[in-house]
Amino acid sequence: MTSKILLYYKFQPVADPEAVRLWQRDLCEGLDLRGRIIVSPHGINGTVGGDIDACKAYARKTREYFRGIEYKWSEGGKEDFPKLSVKAREEIVSFGAPEELRVDEHGVVGGGTHLSPEEVNTLIDARPDAVFFDGRNTREAQIGRFKNAVVPDVDTTHDFIAELDSGKYDWMKDKPVISYCTGGIRCEVLSSLMINRGFREVYQIDGGIVRYGEKYGNDGLWEGSLYVFDKRMHTEFGAPDDPNFVQLGHCVHCGEATNQFYNCANEPECRAQYLSCPACRDEKPLCGECAKEGQAER
Repeated sequence: MTSKILLYYKFQPVADPEAVRLWQRDLCEGLDLRGRIIVSPHGINGTVGGDIDACKAYARKTREYFRGIEYKWSEGGKEDFPKLSVKAREEIVSFGAPEELRVDEHGVVGGGTHLSPEEVNTLIDARPDAVFFDGRNTREAQIGRFKNAVVPDVDTTHDFIAELDSGKYDWMKDKPVISYCTGGIRCEVLSSLMINRGFREVYQIDGGIVRYGEKYGNDGLWEGSLYVFDKRMHTEFGAPDDPNFVQLGHCVHCGEATNQFYNCANEPECRAQYLSCPACRDEKPLCGECAKEGQAER
């Protein structure tokens, strides 16, 4: 049996998010799919895994309501998710600004200009002052990011508005800014928030890092691994032993190159994820902060 993971989002007005949530839950349960789905008045955002035929049936049914929705297919299956979670919320991406986002039948109103992977490279070649702006959290950027990207100091998506309002990125307001995130959804919102705050020339990568990586592998402007929100924790767009592959992550304990995240063993007190090589994971199954605290107690 062949399994796959589907990644998708669609911004469009949803009159009754709770009704759509119940429909999506029943649809996934009937097809034996697992994953995470969020429905809001702004649209839908989801990642589901299971048998490939079940994924295809899910994609067809979901497209009947969310017309024009695009899907990204990835390796994996339902075993990469602990359960099925389908929720209705105020936002499908939690920036904490539901009243600021405007959506119509065409998608986000007032967002950044979409660029294909090829157009990203063309823009960088033509505009040396262009800046990549990471729309993810700092943990994700530890193992992969675009070359010379600006990585905001954020732990969650909720931190972005305060970060933008801090003034520390005002130097970018007159430059071409290419926002990016995993599949493109966070930048749909982030780019509109940036434009609302005076950033004059904002772009976003159509399909996000995933689409760019599928096009260029290890031969483009992306460096390292891509953090993903399932049991895999990371994925690559080319062979890790490829001479062009750039290893960015390092073990918090010994500094050895690694792209593998682990959950801190000091649960439930600590919910941090940290980078570790296999040897240190066996000997020191704690994140850097908990390891320091343990040494201090001794």
